[in-house]
Amino acid sequence: MDSAPTGDAAFLAALYARYGRSVLGHVLRLVHGDYQRAEDLTQETFLRAWQHRDALDLDRAAPWLHTVAHNLTVSAFRRARARPAEAPLPDDDGGGFADADGEAELDRMLERWQLLEAMRGLRTEQREVLIEVYYLRRSVAETAEHLGIPPGTVKSRCYYGLRALRNVLEERGVTSR
Repeated sequence: MDSAPTGDAAFLAALYARYGRSVLGHVLRLVHGDYQRAEDLTQETFLRAWQHRDALDLDRAAPWLHTVAHNLTVSAFRRARARPAEAPLPDDDGGGFADADGEAELDRMLERWQLLEAMRGLRTEQREVLIEVYYLRRSVAETAEHLGIPPGTVKSRCYYGLRALRNVLEERGVTSR
């Protein structure tokens, strides 16, 4: 097996030698000192660089690398927040976690309230379809049968209802593009 570095491997090695510490430091600040997480995200950043090696210039790659690292960190943070919270062990008295659980519940309540307020801004037929499909977890066919409308209309109202909901939430500053 040939152990000599190929052009791609040499490029990646040079890229990492030049920008690795900078990217790791940037990510380390973003993850508040969690070194393991920072290393993982830095590795993922350089994997993305390798995947886009044809478009990268070694001398001007820093902004791209830092942007990718930032985006990966934000995505990881969002994925972690989207996961359900772990339940405490049965013999756990919850010591020290009550405040965090209370804050998380308050956040969920605020999000629900904001979503309900935004849904009030939708047309009635769009709101009905979104409730059927997303909250009651009915299929398109079940929703169509329940509301007495064609399945294509259910899909259309879902699509336009979600777009309208996103716009309302963006206008209120709840989400951003």
